[in-house]
Amino acid sequence: MNAVDVNTAVDVILIGILAAVWLTAGLLADGMPTAGSARQLRRRAGLLSALVGAGVVVFAAVPLVSELMPGVSAAPTAALLPAVPALLVLTATVRRLGWVRRGAGAFSTAPRTPVPPALRAAAAHPLLAAPLQITGLAALVGLPIAAGLVALPGGQATATAGIAAIAIVLAVAVIGIRAALRHSRLAPLVMAPLKRDRDRAPVGAR
Repeated sequence: MNAVDVNTAVDVILIGILAAVWLTAGLLADGMPTAGSARQLRRRAGLLSALVGAGVVVFAAVPLVSELMPGVSAAPTAALLPAVPALLVLTATVRRLGWVRRGAGAFSTAPRTPVPPALRAAAAHPLLAAPLQITGLAALVGLPIAAGLVALPGGQATATAGIAAIAIVLAVAVIGIRAALRHSRLAPLVMAPLKRDRDRAPVGAR
């Protein structure tokens, strides 16, 4: 096996691990709103936080490992695709994940308490799951780049890049719309108890 083959194998392994970590985080985030109890939700939030941390470590490892390899590495270029949504994860998702984890931790004395509607809706917020899933998808798209499979000549490269870009945009739109619809179904449940209490209140107390 020559140096080029070794570089390609290392690039594929790095981006493959990156994709696996972020796709797993996206799948776990998708199941957050279905937690049966506050304790289960807190455990999922903790595991998700650990996966996000692992994903950041892999991002940091990509340029470091690439520098140690002889020749040109495609891994840093492939990692640029998921780097953009990963920034959204670090600026928005991590904060919301912290809210969910602290909210679930408030029921530590009664861990089997059902997840309150407000906390379930927070766990289903589009900015929690969608950026993770988009990061995983972008890392998956980066695998052909790491493997050198998209280095096509001339107009074929432009056409392939255009098709890939359209596919990514459509996938991101589907993920975003699905997350928004899911959150919109859960959000009314937050206001329902308040509405029932207001309807039951005496006329003079309203």
